[in-house]
Amino acid sequence: MSRRRVAVTGLGTINPLGHDVASTWTAILEGRSGVARITRFDPDRLATQIAGEVKGFDAAEYFGSREAKLLDRFAQFSRVAADQAMADAGIAFEEGDPAANRAGVVLGVGIGGMDSFIEGLDVLRERGPGRINPYTIPKLISNMGAGVVSMAHNLLGPSMCTVTACAASANAIGDAAEIIRRGAADVMVVVGSEAAVNEFAMGSFNQSRALSTRNDEPERASRPFDSDRDGFILAEGAAALVLEDYDAAGERGATIYGEILGYGMSSDAYHMTLPRPGGTGAAAAMTAALRDADLPPEAIGYINAHGTSTAANDATETAAIKLAFGDHAYDLAVSSTKSMTGHLLGGAGAAEAVLTLLAMRNGVLPPTINLETPDPECDLDYVPNQPRKADVSVSMSNSFGFGGHNVALVLGR
Repeated sequence: MSRRRVAVTGLGTINPLGHDVASTWTAILEGRSGVARITRFDPDRLATQIAGEVKGFDAAEYFGSREAKLLDRFAQFSRVAADQAMADAGIAFEEGDPAANRAGVVLGVGIGGMDSFIEGLDVLRERGPGRINPYTIPKLISNMGAGVVSMAHNLLGPSMCTVTACAASANAIGDAAEIIRRGAADVMVVVGSEAAVNEFAMGSFNQSRALSTRNDEPERASRPFDSDRDGFILAEGAAALVLEDYDAAGERGATIYGEILGYGMSSDAYHMTLPRPGGTGAAAAMTAALRDADLPPEAIGYINAHGTSTAANDATETAAIKLAFGDHAYDLAVSSTKSMTGHLLGGAGAAEAVLTLLAMRNGVLPPTINLETPDPECDLDYVPNQPRKADVSVSMSNSFGFGGHNVALVLGR
């Protein structure tokens, strides 16, 4: 059986730049940062007091207060993004619709319901086990984001959750595309989500010296590839994509944002948090994605980099791009939208795939803001500080996670 093509027909997002795709894209074109001083709790005890929060979010406005209380914040974000993407795709499965059996969901998340875990642990210590909320386990388990999306949209087909740290929702996109390619489903909703802006997560990342401490200049704190970068910015939010069999999407007259052309994975097999020196692992994922797409390196015009703003990641990713693309690396446009959104951890891959598709569709490449003093080790074209008009038909999006997980996606216009 020939391999089916996979179209993207719906997009949704809620993140530090906006509560939907349109407002997010406007902020990207303005080069606006979503990073600010933390407001969800008092951050005074922390070395890092800034983050990319989703501002002005009230889950009760979306689901009603009762349902909102049953969902952890990461699952709330998952629902919001998925609802937007399904509405954008113009797809709805009613009870009894046989097509619902051919529709599913893959969620990518790095941590899951951390807020609910902390809340339950506080109750245990202060009031005893008999007072723990009976919904604590359903709220905190990572796969529940997929579960609530499937329930909300009557998705009766494949349902799963990928948990590969910051590569999770890139894996989710690739896995969902493979499910459609092999004929196991016709429609797959992919969601990447995270909600870990809390004192425990921030303190833990501080102890591993991963976060920026540029508290006095939050908008300038995320600065990938800049020689003055000092760590990443933790962010929260979600993004969703609706994937469909390409031919079926065309037959129903769907808007097609782009196509999933290739999916590559590798493992650094090196260190719990650091990338393998020289970028060989990340390069292997990029090469695998190109091979899966049956495209030469020269076909890629733009890379949405993982670009976290940490010293090790940015230099290693630059080296990896050179390994995978050879001389063409210097002809590529590369940018990190984390300079504006911050790092959504497990939600990053999906959010960045959405932005990459929009870049190709609109003919404008997102900038890497705050790139003022380029690191000599980072000597590629990072689209510094201003968006750039460009006619790009094939792009790559990179995602790398703690534990050595490397994922690359090839996306076509």
